[in-house]
Amino acid sequence: MRLVLLGPPGAGKGTQASAIVKKYNIPHISTGDIFRANIKEGTELGKKAKEYMDKGLLVPDELVVSIVKDRLTKDDCTNGFLLDGFPRTVNQAEALDTELSSMGLKLNKVINIDADSKILIERAIGRRICKECGATYHIKFNPPKVEGKCDKENSPLFQRDDDVEETVATRINVYFEQTQPLIDYYQQKGLILNIDGTKPIDDIFNTIVEALEK
Repeated sequence: MRLVLLGPPGAGKGTQASAIVKKYNIPHISTGDIFRANIKEGTELGKKAKEYMDKGLLVPDELVVSIVKDRLTKDDCTNGFLLDGFPRTVNQAEALDTELSSMGLKLNKVINIDADSKILIERAIGRRICKECGATYHIKFNPPKVEGKCDKENSPLFQRDDDVEETVATRINVYFEQTQPLIDYYQQKGLILNIDGTKPIDDIFNTIVEALEK
């Protein structure tokens, strides 16, 4: 199962991605996670990516494409993958098509989770993440059993530096301006699966699975 997961910041992509990769036993390839790992390690790529991410801007295509291309050649992608955070522009989508074609592969589906901007901002600024396992929670919509603690690791939860309202609003505006054309691009290819991101988490997942297995 080779999938792309689309949706603006706060649409619940992280939660759905975790459930999808578990069900289909495929790797979750998140460019955001890759960049944050590079930032933590202080690599040259990390330094370049951080300049853009701190401002809520998209990382330039050439940086993203190079790291995704390398990732897709790994052994764990043999049975498929879930791309999250890439592609974000039509140029990136075309680059992905080219790389997959050279590997004799093509996408099965593009899942598009959508929601109103006001809801997206509320979701993003309430998001909390586990320092140990990366599990995602929300103080209102998906709270941990113990406030401030991960259900699995019992370790502290934290708020990402870019999950503040002003930066989130910028990220959402940038998303709709630069990434929305992807919907039309993949719609023309018959790959788009539109999902209402305002529904309960389990309902969203069940809808995705039913559509993928038709």
